[in-house]
Amino acid sequence: MPVESGSSATARQAKQKRKSHSLSIRRTNSTEQERSGLQRDMLEGQDSKLPLSLRSNLLDLFSQIEREFESLYIENLELRREIETLNDRLAVEGQTLEGADLAKGALKTKASHSTSQLSQKLKTTYKASTSKIVSSFKATTSRAVCQLVREYVGHRDGIWDLSVTRTQPVVLGTASADHTAMLWSIETGKCLLKYTGHQGSVNSIKFHPTEQMALTASGDQTAHIWRYMVQLPAPQPVADVTQTPCEDDVDFSDKDEADGEVDGPNDCPSVRVAITTLRSHQGVVIAADWLVGGKQVVTASWDRAANLYDVETSELVHSLTGHDQELTHCCTHPTQRLVVTSSRDTTFRLWDFRDPSIHSVNVFQGHTDTVTSAVFTVGDNVVSGSDDRTVKVWDLKNMRSPIATIRTDSAVNRISVSVNQKIIALPHDNRQVRLFDMSGVRLARLPRSNRQGHRRMVCCSAWCEDNTTCNLFTCGFDRQAIGWNINIPALLQEK
Repeated sequence: MPVESGSSATARQAKQKRKSHSLSIRRTNSTEQERSGLQRDMLEGQDSKLPLSLRSNLLDLFSQIEREFESLYIENLELRREIETLNDRLAVEGQTLEGADLAKGALKTKASHSTSQLSQKLKTTYKASTSKIVSSFKATTSRAVCQLVREYVGHRDGIWDLSVTRTQPVVLGTASADHTAMLWSIETGKCLLKYTGHQGSVNSIKFHPTEQMALTASGDQTAHIWRYMVQLPAPQPVADVTQTPCEDDVDFSDKDEADGEVDGPNDCPSVRVAITTLRSHQGVVIAADWLVGGKQVVTASWDRAANLYDVETSELVHSLTGHDQELTHCCTHPTQRLVVTSSRDTTFRLWDFRDPSIHSVNVFQGHTDTVTSAVFTVGDNVVSGSDDRTVKVWDLKNMRSPIATIRTDSAVNRISVSVNQKIIALPHDNRQVRLFDMSGVRLARLPRSNRQGHRRMVCCSAWCEDNTTCNLFTCGFDRQAIGWNINIPALLQEK
């Protein structure tokens, strides 16, 4: 009696698998139309407050999910058959090996290795397919609540920081590695003013709470306070961006059109002289901010110190020392004399100046890598972000441990928290911007594709909830700032 060879048996089994797979696909396709018709008949017969079109759209989405999982189930069955075939083959090979008096350890190692490879393949396939389902489902709802409205282009190098004025007229300010700071019309995207007084990279920009003054920190080891006067141009119509794709469906390469020379705004007026120059640091001044009332400012430097200055006299009031490595950021409380400084030493420190006779400091060690920023909320919270890919929410009344921890897939840069709804905007190294609430629930990811969004690391985010055109701004090392319109009520309703 002829014996079937191993290769022919394998070929026959593969043919049977393909046949069964094609049959299952035909069965699936043949029943899809019947199932869809039945579902729509059921929809019309059910009582619901949802519009029929919306219910139909939801039904289509869940049908897609069902088809995806059905495909995964079929592939899972095929992989199980492959494992069984492999086990049979290993059993035959094991007999041969035993006849040749080889060590049993070799057989066990080979079987374990092959089985683990198939197991890993199954897990990877399942994870990738389900992630695609979830991403496509979220994209449908995120388009309506997160829209790119305006791009602010004109800097010749990356933009480290941005801020929105707290007084009228409301304008956007950006700080760039090209040694300049620029003020922009939020509605038109036109540059209104350029500050050129620094001799190094401009690392941060903050506006006075009541006067038309800006505070900039620079790599030239100084911080400047300068006055500005701008006239807003007539607003332009906002482009329709409702059809642009959302989420990160397209992950384009690092090459982008901004690599060439960008023509800066030639007709933009400039300011070259500061009214106050703050000099005391022995290293790069990485950040600066106004204390409540605007009579004092705080600066953070790579010389491991933060300095408190009197604005009127330019005198150094306090030097805040204690960090073991370079500082990365500083922030002041909006209503109290509190300062928080962040550092590469994995800590952030809370400095309390509410009592003139006592200047207390608290050290917080909640991160395992550089703390890139720590910011206050209007209430009694501090939110810290880190290169360890986490964001932590702290209660000022009890800061022994965070009340919420957000874990992400990329380092987090200069975060911001909206005033009214306390939504945290996270700019990432991987070019994404994500929105979370204070309890750590993810609300959205801003749209990003090969036609819109950031093309390099996103350095900073800033909220401006009162602006009807753009209520969130982001900037990055692709030399542009972006204005977004976030439909916050819809965003919170979807949570």
